Amino acid sequence: MIRLLCLVGLLVVILASPAAAHDVKAGADLRIAQTIAGAELTLAIKATTRVPGPLRVEVIGFPSAPTLDLRLRSVTDGRVVTGTVAPGRPAQLRVEETGPHELTVGAGGETAVIPFRVLVDRGSGWEFLIYGGLFVAGLLLVGGLLTGAFNRRGRSAFVVTAVAATGLAVAALIVILDPWLPARPPDGAEPRPTDTVIGRPYVQRVVTTVPASPAAGEEFVARVELFDGSTGRPVDDLTIHHEAMAHLVVTSEDGRYFRHVHPLRTAPGRLEVRLRADRPGRYLTYVELERTDSGGQLLTGAFTVTGSAKSTATPDPATQDVAAGTVTVTPAAPQAGRAATVEVATSGTPRPWLGMAGHLIVRGADGEFLGHVHEMGTPGNRLRFTFSFPAPGRYLAWAQYATDRGITTVPFTVEVPR
Repeated sequence: MIRLLCLVGLLVVILASPAAAHDVKAGADLRIAQTIAGAELTLAIKATTRVPGPLRVEVIGFPSAPTLDLRLRSVTDGRVVTGTVAPGRPAQLRVEETGPHELTVGAGGETAVIPFRVLVDRGSGWEFLIYGGLFVAGLLLVGGLLTGAFNRRGRSAFVVTAVAATGLAVAALIVILDPWLPARPPDGAEPRPTDTVIGRPYVQRVVTTVPASPAAGEEFVARVELFDGSTGRPVDDLTIHHEAMAHLVVTSEDGRYFRHVHPLRTAPGRLEVRLRADRPGRYLTYVELERTDSGGQLLTGAFTVTGSAKSTATPDPATQDVAAGTVTVTPAAPQAGRAATVEVATSGTPRPWLGMAGHLIVRGADGEFLGHVHEMGTPGNRLRFTFSFPAPGRYLAWAQYATDRGITTVPFTVEVPR
């Protein structure tokens, strides 16, 4: 018995807690940021506990967030249900089975198709051994007591009781180790690959615009097409990375234009978002994404806007209000490669956006570098970031946070001396 208890303690120490993955698990909500119909919002697909049963869809947005038309299709049998959702007015759709589904979201003439899986937890799979061990131990304990009552020598009772205690210890061992024991995949989970290859090739990209030469002041579509670096086929296995399939940063070369948006999946391997630029010139694009069973990537591109400068009377889609804010960098002259602290005073109390209290995006003046770090929850009306500037030079930076009024962007520059 002592040896068994020692084994339990040893296993608890050796077995580390399971690593958290970006993939959504059974019992967890799926949150996806979308830039659609001139608004920045987050679509929440709530966890499903039973099938057939309800699937709840919510929108987390700002006052200008539109009503979205929803179309849920089962990939397995093609069954379709529809509904609408808006902030404060969740939708409840019915699902008949687990497995792959597609949620089509439409508003303002734009459409996104979000693939996801309806998952229902089947439990750990060890309950049979736990309850079976307890049941058998109980029977043996009763049997041991009865045997002892009718057997003066008590040897048989001792043996039966010892076996029962062993069964009880085994059940207790499984209860203790249950969080670390292999769990059965949930109903609806994607079959695991049978090959032993770990990881997938990185993604190649093509960045274009529609029309090919957008004019200043006119709306256009920024399109990112993703291809497998090994096969050339469209990449359609992006995992949710900081509550989005992809984060797209678009800046003019001089940094006066800045957008941080979340493009829509319009086809396998294709992401699109509507934008508007007020001045001609060259614009730089940066796409942050993560492929399933692969690492995070930063993909770059560029496009050119033609025409003459125009003042845009209406805000850009997914507009972020540029606001003056007090920014303090410590030390005032950061050293390259050394951690610096960036503190931003906010107008109002920030609320979580993309899973974080705030975001800091830093670009080298020449456009060759882009960094993106997060605020992890400093109390009060201020954000605090830690960032290491990689080399001497001038950096363009934008701090972002969300309040109930919308998303605020605070632009500033940092000089890193030689």
